[in-house]
Amino acid sequence: MIPSSTDGPTRSPDPAGPETVGGRTARYGPVPEESLDALVTVLDEIRFGRSRSRSELVARTGLGRAIVAQRVGELVERGLVTEGDVGPSTGGRPPRQLTFNADGGHILVADLGATSIDVAVTTLDGRILGHHDEPARIEAGPEQGLDRVDVLFDTLLRTTPDLRGRLWGIGVGVPGPVEFESGKPISPPIMPGWDGYPIRERFSARYGAPVWVDNDVNVLALGEWRSGIAAGHTNVVVVKIGTGVGAGIISDGHLHRGAQGSAGDVGHIQVTDDPTVICRCGNIGCLEALAGGAAIGWAGQAAAESGRSARLRTALDQRGIVTAEDVARAASFGDPVAVALLGAAGRRIGSMLASVVNFFNPSLIVIGGGVANSPDQLLAAIRETIYGRSLPLATRDLLIQRSSLGGLAGVIGASAMVVDQLFARESLARWIAAGAPSGSPGVALAPLG
Repeated sequence: MIPSSTDGPTRSPDPAGPETVGGRTARYGPVPEESLDALVTVLDEIRFGRSRSRSELVARTGLGRAIVAQRVGELVERGLVTEGDVGPSTGGRPPRQLTFNADGGHILVADLGATSIDVAVTTLDGRILGHHDEPARIEAGPEQGLDRVDVLFDTLLRTTPDLRGRLWGIGVGVPGPVEFESGKPISPPIMPGWDGYPIRERFSARYGAPVWVDNDVNVLALGEWRSGIAAGHTNVVVVKIGTGVGAGIISDGHLHRGAQGSAGDVGHIQVTDDPTVICRCGNIGCLEALAGGAAIGWAGQAAAESGRSARLRTALDQRGIVTAEDVARAASFGDPVAVALLGAAGRRIGSMLASVVNFFNPSLIVIGGGVANSPDQLLAAIRETIYGRSLPLATRDLLIQRSSLGGLAGVIGASAMVVDQLFARESLARWIAAGAPSGSPGVALAPLG
């Protein structure tokens, strides 16, 4: 059972002992196979806020009143759903408001970028309770990077006020291709030493909780879709322009990972045959090698060294290197070289996205990542190129907007990833008899793919 908030019924704090609800021992058995589909349907309706009463559940799901009443009763008994105040009456007895018990447990999440670590602890509905971000270098390797995540996780668990319930799961995003079923990075171009590293097993063994790992752009897309500007859209492309370039794809209301989990790796689409444009993946002419943050920084440094930009030369003299952030800062002051560099990157990214628009026909493209926070020249060039090169029907109602969540989108999305996996039918069937997915005897901790 999910431990409740302090205002709810008391439960035994001993995860190995019998739990109590209202002073009586709560004993659970497995949910019958024929009841699982209805249980998951009812739970999803409540936790996503689509249905707030039994009558709304009946109307929206098509399930009979008796089945809805039974499934709601089970969810309330198991602590997953709470009954609140009486709602407005539409005739007859006023309904009790049903809410998901989001405070019944907590989730640890980490969003690792090429140059940063972002960690958070959230409720079961993605509300951030504690958060920390800091610079980091992914090329330092998995041991150094994940050791630091451990330290930050432990600090969050120790210092976050009002942290309730057990740790229910852990979500991790990394800046490279991930085989979702195993939770392992596979040949990630900018992550030396991470190929095949068992991230899932490392955290699961340390924290005794199920763990899911995904590409950082996928968790960014989930964050924007659940809590950001993409909410309400069913076909969305979320582009992250950071050190590299990647895309997360929401297709018909589902995150599309592809057969092995590598969907959306648009940064390695070939955009030129120039043999001098060598990408870090080893191929020639990749988009990332021309329009990613690292490429913008290199181009800015070349402009500084050649004397074409006094402002970029100042950045180079001060720090010995020019970054994409320096180029963006120079562009904000009207530096013509910096403005031209951002415009060229935007046109290259927009050209790639025009092909995506013609192929996929999304209703929204969200532009996120550190480089996307640059002045409007980049976004304007992306928009102009997409609208100019895509079919009129595909762009008739297309929106192209910046990320609304900024740096928090990744940790919010990683939390959503974990909770979606925990409450998926197959996963729920494995742990619901024990009352919680972690900290209970006899519950397998290895997550489903």
